[in-house]
Amino acid sequence: MTEGAVPWWRRAPAAAHRTWVRHPRWSLATRGAVAAALAWLVGVVAPAPFSEYPYYAPLGAVIATTSTLARSVRESAQSVGALLLGAAIAIVVDTVLAPGVLSVALVVGVALLCSGWRVFGGQGAWVANSAIFVLVLGRGEDAEYVGAFAGLVLVGAAIGTAVNLLLPSLLLTPSGLALGGLRDALVEQLDDLAGWLDDQGPLDPEEWERRRHALSPTIEAARAAVAHSQEASRGNPRARRHGERARSQSREAHLLGTTAEVVDEVVRLLVGWEAAGRDDVAFGPRLRPELAAAVRALADALRPPADDAASDAAAASAADDPGARFVRAVDRLQAAVRESRQGSDDDHLVAGALVVALRRAADVLTG
Repeated sequence: MTEGAVPWWRRAPAAAHRTWVRHPRWSLATRGAVAAALAWLVGVVAPAPFSEYPYYAPLGAVIATTSTLARSVRESAQSVGALLLGAAIAIVVDTVLAPGVLSVALVVGVALLCSGWRVFGGQGAWVANSAIFVLVLGRGEDAEYVGAFAGLVLVGAAIGTAVNLLLPSLLLTPSGLALGGLRDALVEQLDDLAGWLDDQGPLDPEEWERRRHALSPTIEAARAAVAHSQEASRGNPRARRHGERARSQSREAHLLGTTAEVVDEVVRLLVGWEAAGRDDVAFGPRLRPELAAAVRALADALRPPADDAASDAAAASAADDPGARFVRAVDRLQAAVRESRQGSDDDHLVAGALVVALRRAADVLTG
């Protein structure tokens, strides 16, 4: 039965799940909404004076649920500490200065200085927020207000952490998509470079500098996505069921990160030494085809396998492995550089550096 013949109500759950895991922001919003609602209910039924300020409990829940499971406890503690420090600053200033412009300026100034302390991490802004709240809203009942404020935020953060524990997000799909995007970008870059080496003579410095810089955001996005996914795996009960997938992504991230560095180094060297007008080029007409073949082999080694990659023909011999073909291409390039050096007075230093860079990619591909 073709996909079009399957009733929509049977396809809808799978499609919804694919969309859900591709967009972790929806999961975050759901967890935050659930935690905030539960925290509000707890604040409403809490005894006085807590029940007079129930809206502070959802604040703590939001602080906790917008972090990964590993960070939620730490950031909750940091935010509560920042809140208490801000409240203390406001109380001290309120006891020595009358309400007015000077007291507000002093509270905000001191709070902003303290908000930069490393112990608060990314939660330092709560020092100033808390100081202003306590100075303006807690006047006359500082102790009661501060206790309710900090206590409800702490309770809300505990609820948010519990929701994170019950409904953790593993984030493997977004990081996998980011790695796939990086892989495709590297393959495209390598294919274009090989084609240029085959057909177009010296590299255009402006064109390839633009390409190098255009690749940087894709590299950084993939690194950030993988780092976030690895952090989300710490303490996550779902990580045990998806451990091999997470480890596979970690290996792929290392491979693609190293390859991206190699591609950048190759392009940088070629742009500097194969530009038009230079006499001391890195590769002449004799070596250039071997370099193009090695670059193209690297692109083939990175290229995602086709759907029928498990066929008997593809699995017949390890010699058919794209990684092995790339290693052989680098070996041929190295031999050609060595032979060319013996018959020439040129140092071939840049050619040797390019071989070393490509060898690094071969090591990580076959390691």
